[in-house]
Amino acid sequence: MYGAQLPRILTVPDTVVSTAGQEAVDLAARAGLELDPWQRWVLDQAMSERADGDWAAGEVCVNLPRQNGKGAVIEARVLWGLFVGGEQEILVSAHEFKTAMNTMKRIERLIRGCPDLHKRVKAYHKTVGREGIELHDGRHVLYVARSRGSGRGFTADCVIFDECMILGDDAMSALAPTTDAVDNSQLWYLGSAGIGPLSLQLGRLRRRALAALESGEPDPVLAYMEWSIDPHLDECPRDCKAHDDIGSVESLLRSNPAVGYRLQVQKSMHRRLALGDVLYARERLGVGEYPADVAETWKVIAEEAWRALAIGDVAEIAQARTTAPVALAIDVTPERSHAAICAAIRWRGGVHVTVVDHRPGTGWVVERAKELHGKWNPRCWVVDPASAAASLIPELEDAEDGLGVEVVKPKAREQAAACGQFYDATMTQSLTHFDDAPLATALAGAEKRELGDAWAWARRTVGVDISPLVAATEAAWGLTAEVEVESDPMNNIW
Repeated sequence: MYGAQLPRILTVPDTVVSTAGQEAVDLAARAGLELDPWQRWVLDQAMSERADGDWAAGEVCVNLPRQNGKGAVIEARVLWGLFVGGEQEILVSAHEFKTAMNTMKRIERLIRGCPDLHKRVKAYHKTVGREGIELHDGRHVLYVARSRGSGRGFTADCVIFDECMILGDDAMSALAPTTDAVDNSQLWYLGSAGIGPLSLQLGRLRRRALAALESGEPDPVLAYMEWSIDPHLDECPRDCKAHDDIGSVESLLRSNPAVGYRLQVQKSMHRRLALGDVLYARERLGVGEYPADVAETWKVIAEEAWRALAIGDVAEIAQARTTAPVALAIDVTPERSHAAICAAIRWRGGVHVTVVDHRPGTGWVVERAKELHGKWNPRCWVVDPASAAASLIPELEDAEDGLGVEVVKPKAREQAAACGQFYDATMTQSLTHFDDAPLATALAGAEKRELGDAWAWARRTVGVDISPLVAATEAAWGLTAEVEVESDPMNNIW
């Protein structure tokens, strides 16, 4: 069995007369990169040209589940731009820099394996801040991690946004305008299903594609291709034919073009057992959540205020953890689809919070907690007795198979106090973090739930996972919670 080679959602400009896609396919083959039929088709559509030779689509979006091979599409596009298309500068960006560097390594390996291409390379730059490949004629590709400043000062013929399901306005405003002064430029977006508030730009692109399909008028500059299913709704009748069953083989094939090439049917479907229905639908079937508008995200704490508190000195925090008190907390989503363990540590007169672990399911939590308890010797563990994580408390407190310590269980008024302290600490800049993606995603999708005159965290929509935010808030509160410890009582860190 093979996955569908054509996407479920497709819109391309109607001004196409030719394509450079086959040139990219042929060059990739010379370098040893044999593309799947769907990958060749994507390049053919995305690199279509108008009668004047310019790109028919100035923007290209490829949205499909993970592990299907979108990286090969990026590699083929970059090789063509460097060695055939005459593009002077290509920027490849990713949410995490290690992803961009992995792309660089694969492209370098392809070039080195083809003597005709390798001899045209002047240098493979690996100096921090200059990572990329430069040709003798001055053309080059640069690899950058996304931030509000990355890409500023460059002029690019092509910008590739990998991991575009995590792409917001800061990165867009920094990188997208780099192509404005180039007559024939492209923006490429490649990623998997939307993950809520952080998929801001992907949500915009998808809305444009759906609007074009609804109106029957193609978007004039966007080529959008999405492999996904349209799952059943709660109100669907039993014999509904208009929607897809997430447990069927047909749904797997419809949303994964790499089935039969690098993905196996049985192994892929078994992943549902580990992820649960919600995550399986998102990660393997392309069922995403897309924010309506930026006004609907970051409703409690502004993104700019949160990002300003990020620090990068992991070593200093690790050193502080050896002497300063640490509190750990656990939270679980109501559907038990995800669990998070977060830590808080007193640091520089305030508090530092971090996501220690965040995974699907809950079966891993107790063993991981035991490992962390022995390694970190925290002053306390915090679990909300009214949350989905409450079921873990007996296992955690068990003297033989758990931690053997009493878990601190905050009451409703203490939960409200913890949220207020967390909020105040961000406003006074006495809180720091590592800009962990799960925590940022949670905060972007969180809102307030009224508790009398106070409030607690709530998720904006069902698909948002705020367990890292709740756990981080509880861990910070745990630094001042009343617990039986051998050390002197802690002063209030706020």
